[in-house]
Amino acid sequence: MTIPASMSVKTEMGHRGARTVLVIDDSETIRAHVGSILRGAGYEVLEAADGLMGAFTIRERAADLCLVICDINMPRLDGLEMLEILRGQYPKLPILMLTTESRVDKVERAKKAGAKAWIIKPFKPELLVEAVSKLTATPESPSRIPSQ
Repeated sequence: MTIPASMSVKTEMGHRGARTVLVIDDSETIRAHVGSILRGAGYEVLEAADGLMGAFTIRERAADLCLVICDINMPRLDGLEMLEILRGQYPKLPILMLTTESRVDKVERAKKAGAKAWIIKPFKPELLVEAVSKLTATPESPSRIPSQ
């Protein structure tokens, strides 16, 4: 699959010096909600409306990303297909699936493709922030949310 070079990336700046999370979802409402939650927690947020745009954004901004949050059911290229296409190229980039899907076969396929976490919509904002914090924690900046 080729990614058109003409696609643009929507960037919404969070706090200065914040880490960058890419939110891929075909619902503008979900992208806005997740983006608002994450900017409030100190992250910079990039948005993509489908898997094709998400793949393009990852290829263009991989060095800036600390996490990708991705839906499954989207037009043009779904989240699982995108993950399977890109996973070998970005093995250290954590992926959190945020979806209405709860089928075991979808969860297993996502894990096999490299997804590190799975949250079912609707979700509690604090659960999202906790998951993002854990997935983006590094030895230099450990997660401030204790494990349960």
